[in-house]
Parts: sequence; structure tokens; C-alpha cells
Amino acid sequence: MLKQPQVQAVYRSFSRPLFVLGIMSGTSIGSVDYALCSIGEKGVVLKSHWQSKFPRLLQDRLQHAAQGMTSSHQLAQLHHDLGRFYARQAASGMGEAKLDLVGLHGQTVFHNPAQGRPATFQLGEPAYLVEKLRVPVVSNFRAADMAAGGQGAPLATLFHKLAFADRSRHVCVNNLGGISNVTSIDWRDGREPRINAFDTGPANMLIDLAMRRLTGGRKQFDENGAWARRGVVSEGLVGRWLQDPYFAKTPPKSTGRELFGESFLEPAFIEMNALGLSKFDMLATLTEFTASSLALSYRLHLKAMPHRVILAGGGAANSHLVASIHKQLLRWNSNVQLQTSEQLGWPIQSIEPAAFALLAYYRLRRMAGNIPSTTGAKRSALLGQITEP
Repeated sequence: MLKQPQVQAVYRSFSRPLFVLGIMSGTSIGSVDYALCSIGEKGVVLKSHWQSKFPRLLQDRLQHAAQGMTSSHQLAQLHHDLGRFYARQAASGMGEAKLDLVGLHGQTVFHNPAQGRPATFQLGEPAYLVEKLRVPVVSNFRAADMAAGGQGAPLATLFHKLAFADRSRHVCVNNLGGISNVTSIDWRDGREPRINAFDTGPANMLIDLAMRRLTGGRKQFDENGAWARRGVVSEGLVGRWLQDPYFAKTPPKSTGRELFGESFLEPAFIEMNALGLSKFDMLATLTEFTASSLALSYRLHLKAMPHRVILAGGGAANSHLVASIHKQLLRWNSNVQLQTSEQLGWPIQSIEPAAFALLAYYRLRRMAGNIPSTTGAKRSALLGQITEP
């Protein structure tokens, strides 16, 4: 049976670190990552982390929702079913561990930061986690930043700064989920670091979608880049795709499946088929495009190329993608050092859930969780809504 502190006791307990569970499922809709952290005045300590795969039927329903193929009735049912899934998996992974708070990102099925009518939507009813774990749950983190004029992303910037800043070097922390997002932290010239953060473009999304399409759903991703390694890159296609206006757009900016999902992949497949590319060539070309778009984004939008790049997220487990990224970065800085967060004590799948654990802690303490200069918001904002037992 989970230990269940009284809610008011949690609010009174800031004199000690809080045990916060962060839950994150990315835009690639492959799995859910959990990170149990101890968070207090001295920072964030990872206590444990685990991952749960989506059951195939639930994954298919989420994919359909993200593609706009779901009715309002189906969407409501999915919202509650996903909440129940999160709750079961969280309780199972927690066991008897102490818990004070949960930060639930939810599953993004729509994210459009366009000016005028921005919108974002994450599925997963938090009430089921509250009922199961008997602690407050913070969710719906992105809406407050959007309401303040921001993109609703990136939101992991605070955690990246806390965990990876280096006063002597310019560091970039790059998460490779469905989408690639980077936080540039340059602390060399002042008391406070110069921070820039934005989505660089696709990471796993196009690669994963292509694998599912080419295998009829039998393979969900290109494990360790095995298919891409066997193919030949179409440099012409990569060059043409890099002309997409998103890459030249000045930050603050964020993107998602709406730009680099099925709507991008469909014409890409037509082009690749017209050139007679094999399935391996297709994966090689999409992987090279992903790596090239990341490096190009650094070159266009960072004041200087970093000394060190720290990769996290599922894409950091794809050694071929990592090697391709390193090759592209070396074109612009021959001394750039590339590491994974794992080498620095943070498992690659723990970074994003830990970031939302930290944001939940900030919300409970009524501390702003966004950085307006990186999201484009007009002001700092309290991120997330609290659901209590």
C-alpha cells in the first residue's frame, strides 16, 4: 500500500525535500517515462526511474487522435482511459516509496503555437492518479504560457539549467524525443547564463513513422539505426527538406506533429519513391535530415556553437543518429564534445519526466515555471493546474 500523506501536510513540508513523480509521454507516442525525484532547496536528486510501453490498442487510439481521426466521444473516453493507465503504471512502479506530489505532462495530441489562435491539448485525466496515489497532481502545464502569449514550449529549460549548466563552457542540452528541443546555456560572460531554447525540428518522429509504415506496424522504431546504416542518403532530398521555412524562423519557436508528422512524411515518401529509394535508403535519408536540421538550427540561431552537447531522450539510444548528429556538428565546430546525459548520471529517458517533476514542485510553491525569453510569453507564469485528493 502506498504511503499517503495528508494534502495539507504536503503544503507545509517545504522545509524538507519533496518526493515528486514526473510522468512524460512524448509526441512519438511510444512509451511513458517516469522519474521519482527528491526536490528541495539543494536541487533535484533522481531516486528511481522506469518506463512503460503503451498497449498496442491504446497506442493506436492515441495515434489516431493525434492525426485528428477521433470523434469527441472517442476523445473523451481516451482521455479517461489514458488517465487510468497512467495511474496503474505509476502505482505499480512506486511500490512502497514515499510520494508527495505528481507532475503529469500528459500525451500531446495537438500543439499549434501559431499567433492569434494558439492551442495545445494533452490527454490523460489527472483525477485517476489523485485517486490512486492520494497526493496532489499538477497537469496541463503548457496552457498558462500560451495564454501569456508564449509558445507553450520549451518547458524543460529550468531543469536543464539546474542539472547541466557549466560556468566555464557553453553547453547545449538537446532532448531527442519525437521532436528535438535544445537548451543553450552560456554562463561564461556574466553572473547569469545566457539562455536560448527552442525546438530544432524532428528527432524520432519521422524515423518512427517511417518504420511503422514500411513494416506494417511490426516495428515501431529503427533500433540503433540498423536500417539507416544499410542505406544511402539522398543528399538532394535532405537539402530540399532543409529549406522548410521552420528552420529559418527565429526563436522563440516550437513545433510538433502538425508540421513534422504525417503531413511531412506523405510527400516525402512520394519523393523518395520517385527516386527509387530502397526502404534502407529512406531511413538513411530521414535520419540524415534529422541530424542536419539539428546542426543547421544551432548554426542559424545560436550566437556561438557550443563546446559541449548533451543528448537525452529516446533518440540518444540510436547510435547511428547520434553519430550523424556529431558528424554534422563537427562541420561547424571541430572541437565540439558530444555526450549523453547517461554519462553524466541522468539516464536518457529520465530527463523529461524529471523536468516536469521540477515544474510541479515550482507550481506547488507558486514559483513561475516558464522563461519568457525562450517561450515568447509576455510575462512569467505559474504553470499547471492542481488536482487534489
